Amino acid sequence: MTITIRRAAMGDVPALQELIAASVRTLSLPYYNAQEIDSALTYVFGVDRQLIQDATYFVAELDGQIVGCGGWSKRKTLFGGDQAQSVRVDDLLNPNKDAARVRAFYVHPKWSRRGIGKQILKACEEAASESGFKVLELIATLPGEPLYSSQGYERIGPFKIPLPDGFSLPGFHMRKRLP
Repeated sequence: MTITIRRAAMGDVPALQELIAASVRTLSLPYYNAQEIDSALTYVFGVDRQLIQDATYFVAELDGQIVGCGGWSKRKTLFGGDQAQSVRVDDLLNPNKDAARVRAFYVHPKWSRRGIGKQILKACEEAASESGFKVLELIATLPGEPLYSSQGYERIGPFKIPLPDGFSLPGFHMRKRLP
């Protein structure tokens, strides 16, 4: 199994939308109920075209099929796709004093637990470091937290991802200092 990591392009958006829905609907079930998952997909989880435009979003491909995606950001927004306008802060971060953001990681359920997320995370960490960032932070969902912990991210504290319909998803605010 040879996975290729490349920067995402706008032409990938339809495939990413399908992958994100499949990932969230399947991999989140042990952690969140169906209403929380539906709400998260409606209001928060989805493609973030800003990451693609900034060339900070990656896809993992296997035989031409996108099997995973994730990115990092030089902007203040901590989480959320295009539809999460209420939590967006598109101001640029200062690499000398701010932490870059790790964002929007999803792996297709048929390909989960095979190291794809780790490969994408490594690409993000390298790219953020090359851009001068020394620290990364993220909001981890419950299904994503084990990946980040295994790669040296430390919990700063619990975090509730607010959803406009009254639901919220528990997760963790996490951070890692780059070597």
